[in-house]
Amino acid sequence: MIVEDNEGKRIDSYLSEKLDLSRSKVQKLIKEEKVLVNGKKVNSSYSVRLDDEIIVDDELDYEIKVDPEDIPLNIIYEDDDLLIINKESGMVVHPAPGHYTGTLVNALLFRYKNLAGDKFRPGIVHRLDKDTSGLMLVAKNEFTLEKLSEMISKKEVERKYLAIVDGVIKEDSGEIDAPIGRDRNNRQKMAVTDVNSKNAITHFRVLERFNNNTLIECILDTGRTHQIRVHMAYIGYPVCNDPLYGKGKTEFGQMLHSYSIKLNHPRTSKELFYTVEAPKEFNDKLESLRNE
Repeated sequence: MIVEDNEGKRIDSYLSEKLDLSRSKVQKLIKEEKVLVNGKKVNSSYSVRLDDEIIVDDELDYEIKVDPEDIPLNIIYEDDDLLIINKESGMVVHPAPGHYTGTLVNALLFRYKNLAGDKFRPGIVHRLDKDTSGLMLVAKNEFTLEKLSEMISKKEVERKYLAIVDGVIKEDSGEIDAPIGRDRNNRQKMAVTDVNSKNAITHFRVLERFNNNTLIECILDTGRTHQIRVHMAYIGYPVCNDPLYGKGKTEFGQMLHSYSIKLNHPRTSKELFYTVEAPKEFNDKLESLRNE
């Protein structure tokens, strides 16, 4: 989170209010070095400053309550086993420090009472970043949760993304094979690194070129955190409007959209194949680039 108010307030008091946690619980998190300010450890008496970047470890090992909320969802497909939803940009998938309400999980808990899986991530088999829009799978029972997780690990679920990136890519297609791990200098970011990393492979194909941007399609062999965003920045073509890896965010988030998903149903083996249009803001950006 970025400090926008309460300059000069003790960080334990500030986080207690913002995260709806007891002050003693926040102090415990700070003592356990699960709170970083601008990438550095602090003590509980630290006075927050405007534009401080505060990262709280997102391992929810302390007691919080995740409440059902009547939040509209764009459901593309549903049966007794699974959902395919079109997540809007700006929606957080599951609760984490600073985001205990308004998430996809809050919406799912309102509609479905017995979803399988972790209590903070019920039904979630994969995720999209907050500002990434598009298609997501949700499991409605234990059988489907296990099967979908297995299918994703075996690359039996094909997901395609559209992205507008900064810069003009000369190659018509390419493969980025570079391991991704936590950025050692900023825990909010991921990075291409050999330290505590996992293999990551992204395929891209150029769909359209503009004066200073490129529209591409991406297919993932792996599903690492921020994978497309990290990989495209790594080769010098960050996703447009990316606040972490690019030139910064405008009113709309990064221009990244999960537009296609294809899999065989985990129970019936029937092929499920769906595509969705990118958000209006994405298409408006494309139109403005075409008119340059």
